Amino acid sequence: MIALLLALGSSLAYGCADFLGGLGARKAHVLRTVMIAAPASLTVELLLWPFLGASFAPATLAWGAASGVASAAAFALLYKTLAIGPMNVLSPITALVSAMLPVGVGLLQGEHLGPAGLIGLPLALAAVVLVSAGHGAKSARPSRTALLLAFGAGAAIALQLVFLHQAPSDSGVGPLIVGRAVSSAVTLAAAGVMFRRLGPEKPAYAISATAGVLDSVANLLFLLAARSGDLAVVAVITALYPAGTVLLARSVLAERIHRGQLIGLGTAAVAVSLLALT
Repeated sequence: MIALLLALGSSLAYGCADFLGGLGARKAHVLRTVMIAAPASLTVELLLWPFLGASFAPATLAWGAASGVASAAAFALLYKTLAIGPMNVLSPITALVSAMLPVGVGLLQGEHLGPAGLIGLPLALAAVVLVSAGHGAKSARPSRTALLLAFGAGAAIALQLVFLHQAPSDSGVGPLIVGRAVSSAVTLAAAGVMFRRLGPEKPAYAISATAGVLDSVANLLFLLAARSGDLAVVAVITALYPAGTVLLARSVLAERIHRGQLIGLGTAAVAVSLLALT
C-alpha cells in the first residue's frame, strides 16, 4: 500500500512538472527552460543528501549515469515527437511504451500479481492511453519517423525508471544525484551547441525552477516506491502522470477535458483500487 501511495505521488509530481515545463516552454525555447529546471532539480537532490543519505559505489554510479543518459534522451525524443505530431496519436503511444517496458522487466525478474492485480494492471494501461490521448477522432496519420520517435521516447522514459530501480537499494539518493548531474551536463552541452538557435526570449525562471523541483520530487518518490513494491505495479501507476497534467490544464488554463479522458480518469481510479488489493 505504501508503494502504491508513493507511486501515485510520483505520478502527480511528474504531471505537475510536465504542465509547468510546458508553460515555461511557451515563453522561451525549451532548452532555456531546462537550463533553469535541471540545476534546480539537482539542488533539491543535493539538499536531500544529508537526510536520506547517499552512497556512490560503482553500481550506483553506473546505474545512476545510465538513468541520466536515458533521461536526456527521453527529453529530446519526446519534444521532437510532439513537434512532429499528431499529438493525440503519438502521446498515448509514448505513455504506453513507458509503462509496458518496466512491467515486462518486473515480471521477468519474478514479480507476481494476484487476481486483482491481473485485472487492475491492464485497466491501468488502458487508462494511460485514454488520459494521455487528445481530442478528435480524426487526425493526420503519423509518419513512420514520428512513430519510431514516439516508441523511442517511451523506451527512453522506461529505461530511466528501470535503471533507477536497478541501483542498489542502500544507495540512498546517490542514483538520483548522479543521474541528474549527467542529464544536466548533457542538456547544458546541447544548449551550448545550439545557443544561437535559442532565441532572445528569457525563460520563466520561477516556473522553470518549480518544474525542476517537482521533477526531482517525482524521481525520489518513484525510487522509494520501486524499493518498497513491485516495479510492474509502480511503473504503470507512475505512467498515469498525464492525468495530473490534464487536471491542471483544466483548472488553470480552462482547457476542456474530453469524454475519452474522463473515461480514462475513471478507469484509472478503478485500476488503482484493484492494484491496492494485490
